[in-house]
Amino acid sequence: MFDAPFDVFAVMIAIAAFLIALKASNQATELRRRLRSLEAALQAQRQLQPPPPLPVQEQPSTPETSAAEPPPLAPEAEAAPPLVTEEASPPPLEPSAEAGLAADAPPSLPAPAPGFEERLGTRWVVWIGGLALALGGFFMVRYSIEAGLVGPGVRVFLGGLFAAALLGAGEWTRRKESISSIAALPIANIPAILTAAGTAVAFATVYAAYALYGFLVPATAFVLLGIVAMGTLAAALLHGPALAGLGVVGAFATPVLVSSGKSDYWALYIYLAIVTAASFGLARIRLWRWLAVTTIVFAVLWIFPGLDTGDMHVAPHAFHVISGFVLAALLVVCGYMFGPTIEDGQIEPVSSSALGAYLFGAMLIVLSSAHADLSLIAFTLLVAATLFVAWRADAAVGALGAAAATVFIVFAEWAVRANPDMLVLPGGAMPGITPTATDSAVTQHLVMAAIFAAGFGIAGFFAQGRSNSAIIPVVWSAAGVATPIAILVALYARIAHLDRSIPFAILAVLLAAAFGSATETLTRRQTRPGLAISTALFATGTLGALALALTFALEKGWLTIALALMSLGTAWIALQRPIPFLRWLAAIFAGIVTSRILYDPRIVGDAVGTTPIFNWLLWGYGLPAASFWGASIFLRRRGDDAPLRMVEAAAILFTALLAFMEVRHFATGGDMIASPSLLEAALQVCVALAMAIGLERLRLRSHSIVHNVGAIVLTAIAGFIGVFGLLFLENPLLWHIDVGGGLFNLLLLGYALPAVLMLLLAYAVADARGKIYANTIAGSALVFALVYLTLEIRRFYHGPFLTSGETTGAEQYTYSIGWLAFGVVLLGIGILANSERARLASAAVIALTILKAFVIDMSTLTGVYRALSFMGLGIVLVAIGWLYQRILFRRQATPPPAPQTGS
Repeated sequence: MFDAPFDVFAVMIAIAAFLIALKASNQATELRRRLRSLEAALQAQRQLQPPPPLPVQEQPSTPETSAAEPPPLAPEAEAAPPLVTEEASPPPLEPSAEAGLAADAPPSLPAPAPGFEERLGTRWVVWIGGLALALGGFFMVRYSIEAGLVGPGVRVFLGGLFAAALLGAGEWTRRKESISSIAALPIANIPAILTAAGTAVAFATVYAAYALYGFLVPATAFVLLGIVAMGTLAAALLHGPALAGLGVVGAFATPVLVSSGKSDYWALYIYLAIVTAASFGLARIRLWRWLAVTTIVFAVLWIFPGLDTGDMHVAPHAFHVISGFVLAALLVVCGYMFGPTIEDGQIEPVSSSALGAYLFGAMLIVLSSAHADLSLIAFTLLVAATLFVAWRADAAVGALGAAAATVFIVFAEWAVRANPDMLVLPGGAMPGITPTATDSAVTQHLVMAAIFAAGFGIAGFFAQGRSNSAIIPVVWSAAGVATPIAILVALYARIAHLDRSIPFAILAVLLAAAFGSATETLTRRQTRPGLAISTALFATGTLGALALALTFALEKGWLTIALALMSLGTAWIALQRPIPFLRWLAAIFAGIVTSRILYDPRIVGDAVGTTPIFNWLLWGYGLPAASFWGASIFLRRRGDDAPLRMVEAAAILFTALLAFMEVRHFATGGDMIASPSLLEAALQVCVALAMAIGLERLRLRSHSIVHNVGAIVLTAIAGFIGVFGLLFLENPLLWHIDVGGGLFNLLLLGYALPAVLMLLLAYAVADARGKIYANTIAGSALVFALVYLTLEIRRFYHGPFLTSGETTGAEQYTYSIGWLAFGVVLLGIGILANSERARLASAAVIALTILKAFVIDMSTLTGVYRALSFMGLGIVLVAIGWLYQRILFRRQATPPPAPQTGS
């Protein structure tokens, strides 16, 4: 069937089989060696000291576990390997006899571990020889085909003869070893390796006779392959895991090694079904987990070679996944039909992975066949069968996750397939696609969607309370909530093309009502394992469906608003129904909305609008901010934890973004990508400082670390914009900027108002954050106030553009008078309010004035202005000294002592 491209693959399979058999044979040999050592020690002890007589009335009791059910599939190391000898084992000893034996017998020396030479000569050479025998038979058949040495009939006869010779040699060596009186050395299992090679060649011979040369009709080939598979199963029961590993891998590699160049998928998959049945049966009887996993991996890998061949091969591929799924359900899944037993409430990995692997294969067939009808039917049947098996056997509940994931992938791929607009264009179907095919595809997918949504949802609800384990109902509820929502989103993307759709909004509301009803019903039930988490999941589904309803019915940025409202609703439900997961869900909604604005900060793109304040930014940021503040209030009533802090951070973020974005919209006239300006920088600083003051007041009551950090961050943002924006990049003294006329201009907004807000912020943090932090902010306020005074004086002399004209002597004198007056005012405030900080600020301003007088005024001023400058400065300094002496630091004179009178 498949020639050169798979030769490397065949060798890799053979090497893998060799390694598996190597490990299994090592373990079996080591166990046999230990058992023989124990038998020898017991025999020596019997010769030295006879065992005590058994009581007359007591009979050796048989272990009660002999009739117990076999445990779940376990690794081959956990199951005792079969003995290849027929020697009678010693009878079991009574506990007293065993105790006496252990006390009196001298400790036996451990047998030395085999060295490298012993391993090489007694084990590795034999294993490699067995592998070479099998590969030699395969490649001999291949060579005879390519060279045309003998006819087809002779080839088949020689292949069968070679297989019979290997099988006979394996059985002869096994019997020869069992009747020998010499204890077998811990060497490689030669009978098992010979038998494995024979069974692999027998598989190849029968398959070649049927698929390559047509000597056998399908019925005869089916019977012969079944006989070989059953013979392999029986032989593995005698020879152990070495035969199982080599035989199964060789059986799966046969279609690769013996090929004819033509693809007959029916013959291939019938053959693989027989091999899979034999392998699963052997794994079930011997409880070899590794064998079941190996079989599943090879069976799924055999799906890939024919995925790109078109719709004509859908039927055999569907047969392959269905037959493998059925065999896995019957023989591998614990607690279901013929599978091993397992305690209720446990999810067994191999059981769940087996079903999930075949679901994955069915999904690949659907995707590669462009959603052919037969592939969709097979996929639907397997998903339904997964729900049924998982309902009957808890061990397979883990497959629900694979079922939900594959369902979503199938519908999502269908939604994004080429030309999704054909369903919504007013002209009907696009050219080249008939309306009948389109309608049929949509109808079939809608029927499948209804089946899947109802199946997962109803089963997820009724599975609550059926298990004593918490994980089982949680998995059912998670699948029951996630699958209907995922299907609804995929259908909306395919049919409505992500546009506004009232019908889909109605479906989402109905789904939310169903989830809400399930939530209320579960909250009234008695406490059961996993019930709280399942209730939270259904509540999550309710809110998620409502968010989808708003998304489907509304336009533009309403999705952001809807998700934010979901966070508020979730927090309110968490207050009414204290389910821990709901708090995290509120935080998750907040995180989703935050991610949404990172994608497009304008929320609705270019359609923000030009109206100041009342535009889309108010709704896109204001409503989420209000929702998050409300959600934080609800969440705080039940404690301070990580979800609360996430929601509080989102509330602060959206509030700040609302203010900053509205400021930018107002300053740029609606052009959100315009260059910044002095007006924008001034408003940004004022807004950041105002919010920092609010958070400083709020954190004193809430003691929230988020409010604490938020206040510091907003203060830092205000400082950054103030320094680099107002003092440098947008400073009208450095750049040609129109500051406006009169008293109410940009200077008042950009420098005076920030100075006042900085002063208020400094007093707000004075007692809470320490003097250094508060004094830094107060010093910034002083700088901005002095800059404002200076710029206003310059605007008085130069007009709205401060960079025009020369500085006159009168202007320089006015600066000195203004600064000096400002210092005196600060001193007066410090005296009246008894504020040391204000007096120190006054001292700094007056010192700066003195420095200006001696550095600038003395050199630039002439005539009367120079004299007036120094005269005024001297008068003020003398007055300040008098104030400090007479008012602030007035010393009380000590009255003289009263004269003493004589007696």
